[in-house]
Amino acid sequence: MKAIKTTKLTKYYNKNRGIIDLDLTVEQGECFGFIGPNGAGKSTTIRTLLGFISPTSGSAEVLGKDIIKENKAILSDVGYLPSEALFYSGMRVRDILKLSADLRKKDCSQEMKKLCERLQLDTSKRVDELSFGNRKKVAIVCALQSNPQLLILDEPTGGLDPLMQHEFFEIIRERNRNGATVFLSSHVLSEVQRNCTKAAIIREGEIIACDSVEHLAKSRAKRVSVYGKFDLGGLDGIKDINTRENAASFLYNGDINILLRKLSEGNVFDIRITEPDLEEIFLHYYEKEDSEI
Repeated sequence: MKAIKTTKLTKYYNKNRGIIDLDLTVEQGECFGFIGPNGAGKSTTIRTLLGFISPTSGSAEVLGKDIIKENKAILSDVGYLPSEALFYSGMRVRDILKLSADLRKKDCSQEMKKLCERLQLDTSKRVDELSFGNRKKVAIVCALQSNPQLLILDEPTGGLDPLMQHEFFEIIRERNRNGATVFLSSHVLSEVQRNCTKAAIIREGEIIACDSVEHLAKSRAKRVSVYGKFDLGGLDGIKDINTRENAASFLYNGDINILLRKLSEGNVFDIRITEPDLEEIFLHYYEKEDSEI
């Protein structure tokens, strides 16, 4: 059984594109990243999987259950953290958390207490008094306190300060080690690179790459930083070049021997050649005219 499996999943809003022919598989126990900028189709995908909106065509299963026919059963086993959380006005945090647990017909009091302590969340306050970051903490506890099999996290760290972001991901890694599947939707590439083992990149409603994070970040291109006096004119394979006096940094996907011979014609006193990070690879996929890196 797959944690998530979609087949040609498509959603249009009248004539406007949502997602198109999404074929996506998330194995149980994976920490899976779903990468794309705002408007790429990440939230539409999640809302369709959870049954909040109906697909135009195609099919999908979550935890082996059909997203249309078995929606209620899916929601009982999924912890969902939306990018923006809204709560009933006037309620205290502890009452919101208890309501969330009661809707699942579970006693989550012990887990709720642990999570609130770790996230430094004051449960006596009314939700109207909370900052955006503290409202996000309430949503996190609501999503995690029942120890669900699958966590679907949509832009989870918005509003959290760096210390709370660190603690949040420590909790998520613990859950993943204990067997929970994590589906992390984010436009923050470093979050995915640090915490996920596999990822899909979505652009304009279509998945354009899906592989292990290690493989996505590993490519034929190298990040080259050169210091000295040299001339790169006429050299093919250079992208994203930044230059200043006696220095240049660029992505290079040509023959490294040709590059070194070209540089040897000048006076180079230092050179660094490294793997590009995931963000640079991601930007490559978003170029209007794709080319192999």
